[in-house]
Amino acid sequence: MSEPAVDVRPRRLSGRQPQVAPARLVAELVPPPRFAAARFETYRPDPQEPSQAAALAAMRGFAERLSAPPPRKGLFRRSAPARAGRPGIYLDGGFGVGKTHLLTSLWHAAPKPAGYGTFVELTHLVGALGFAGTVDALGTLRLLCVDEFELDDPGDTVLVSSLLTRLVERGVALAATSNTLPDKLGEGRFAAEDFLREIQALSQQFDAVRVDGPDYRHRDAVEAPEPLDEDVVRERVEAHPAATSDDWPTLLGHLASLHPSRYGALLDGVEAVGLTGLAAVPDQNTALRVVVLVDRLYDRSLPVFASGCPVDQIFTPEMLAGGYRKKYLRALSRLGALAREGNALR
Repeated sequence: MSEPAVDVRPRRLSGRQPQVAPARLVAELVPPPRFAAARFETYRPDPQEPSQAAALAAMRGFAERLSAPPPRKGLFRRSAPARAGRPGIYLDGGFGVGKTHLLTSLWHAAPKPAGYGTFVELTHLVGALGFAGTVDALGTLRLLCVDEFELDDPGDTVLVSSLLTRLVERGVALAATSNTLPDKLGEGRFAAEDFLREIQALSQQFDAVRVDGPDYRHRDAVEAPEPLDEDVVRERVEAHPAATSDDWPTLLGHLASLHPSRYGALLDGVEAVGLTGLAAVPDQNTALRVVVLVDRLYDRSLPVFASGCPVDQIFTPEMLAGGYRKKYLRALSRLGALAREGNALR
């Protein structure tokens, strides 16, 4: 006998008011469902991009060092790791070159307890637990993986850099990724230099590893998918009991009423998302909230049925030329992939 479909009432994201306890934020510091099966063995380096095979070897080596028993110091306190090599590794590269796959593979291969979260999730955790509380919550980890380390907000960069410094002092090993802009890929170690400069006191703790190549999400489909008709969106939502349907402006207003740390819980029980009336977002604050929502959609591999403007037009040219460009380009890449998955569903 088949199990009943998940009930996601109300079938509008804008009708949901999820509550998230701080303990859940800590418990969810694990790789996203999309990468649950990612392992070093399943990473397929592009033969045309030798840096990918080199990055795989570097991450394997880092995992092996972490698994070696660390030296003891005293009876009750673990000192900073004194293994050969630095306690941190940083993957520098463009969008869709497999950095998250490698980072997730490292998490799976590393001794536990280990934590995994995006840069934004760490800032949300500090907001929920406070700085000292976050240090205590993460200070017992053997490894913390930080995906999508962002350098576009000086305050958040200093906050997370300070947090990671305290964790290294407690013996926590670190692994991080960040993105080089696509049009900067030919400029040597552009992003790596930015990263190491901005984290200042931590810079000597990281080995930087370059990962080159094209965005795999664009290898077979460079352009954004065609928007669906509004009636088609509604039909597909009705055909999927665990799908939701929201008018884009209404959803944007609802996101403004929720702390971004609750966006993941907003999607509990949801298996697909319908969006009608897609249009360019009106301001930067709204755009940044959309980035967080897209990341949570992508983490959960939720197909998107969208009508209105093409998904690659939700951020204005001015936004794409501004300081948050990396965030927006990543979001467009991910939303385009989800929309293609949605268009392929019937």
